[in-house]
Amino acid sequence: MTTLGAVFVPQWEPERLRGVARAAEEAGLEELWLWEDCFFESGTTSAAAALAWTERLRVVVGLLPAPLRNVALTAMEAANLERMFPGRSMLGIGHGVQDWMGQVGARAESPVTLMREYTVALRALLDGERVTTDGRYVKLDGVELEWKPKGPLPLLVGASGPRSLRLCGEVGDVTILSGGTTPEETRRAKALVEEGRATAGRDPAHRLAVYVPAATGDDHAERLARWHASWGMTDPVEDISVSGDAATIAAGLRRWVDAGADTIVLQPTADEPDPEGFVRFVAREVRPLLS
Repeated sequence: MTTLGAVFVPQWEPERLRGVARAAEEAGLEELWLWEDCFFESGTTSAAAALAWTERLRVVVGLLPAPLRNVALTAMEAANLERMFPGRSMLGIGHGVQDWMGQVGARAESPVTLMREYTVALRALLDGERVTTDGRYVKLDGVELEWKPKGPLPLLVGASGPRSLRLCGEVGDVTILSGGTTPEETRRAKALVEEGRATAGRDPAHRLAVYVPAATGDDHAERLARWHASWGMTDPVEDISVSGDAATIAAGLRRWVDAGADTIVLQPTADEPDPEGFVRFVAREVRPLLS
C-alpha cells in the first residue's frame, strides 16, 4: 500500500510547525516530512519538536546534507530520537545542494564518494558497532554510540544521478527522489536502485519515496505556475506536479504509484495560504481516494 505524506516546507516560519504537526496528527496523516534546506531550519531540531508535540505522527527528515554534518553527530541524533520516540522518526541523508555546501566551506569534490563512506559508517554506528575508518572524507577512530537504538533503523538516502541512485540501492533502505521527478523518471530511478541492490547482493525489498509538488484551493493553478516559474519553467509541466480538488490530485498521483513509488510526499507551494488546512486535506480527502 502506498504511504502518503506531506511536507512542512522550510519557507514557512518555524513557529508554525507546532500547529501543522498537531493538525497532521488530528487528521490522521501518515507522515510529516521536514527539510534541512540552507539556511532555513534545522532538520533534527524541528523533528524533535514535532515529535514532542504529537503522540502518533511519524516524522521524517528528508534530507540532512551529509557534507554539513559529521556522521557521528547524525548517528547520535538518529539514535536519540528513536529512543525517545520509538518507531516514529526517520532521518534521510543526501548530497546537499552543492552551492550551499560551498558557501559554508563543506563542498565535497566527490559527493558520491562522501555518500558511500558516510552511509556505510552511519549504518554501522546505528547497528551498535564500534567504528574505525580512514576514508577520503569520513574518519572515525573507535567511535561507538553509548545510547544505541533499541531496534534497527531504516537508512534513507536521497539521489538523482545514475551513480547515486545505484549507490542508494547498495547501501540504503529507502531512496528519496526530489520534487519535479516525473513518473517516467521515477520508473528509471527504481530500475537503477534495483541494479545497485543486485550488485550488492541485498534483499530486493526497498522503498522508493518521491516528492510531488501540489496545490489546492481556488488559486491552485496560479500558485503552482509560480512554483514552476521559480524553477525556471516557463510552462507548467503536467508530469511533475498535481493540483485541483482531491479527486483530481488522487488520480494524478496514481501515475507515480504505477511507476513504482511506495511513498508519495505532497509538497505544498511556499505561498500555501493554509498549511494546517493542507495537511488536513491530504489526510482526510486525498488519502481515502488513493487507497
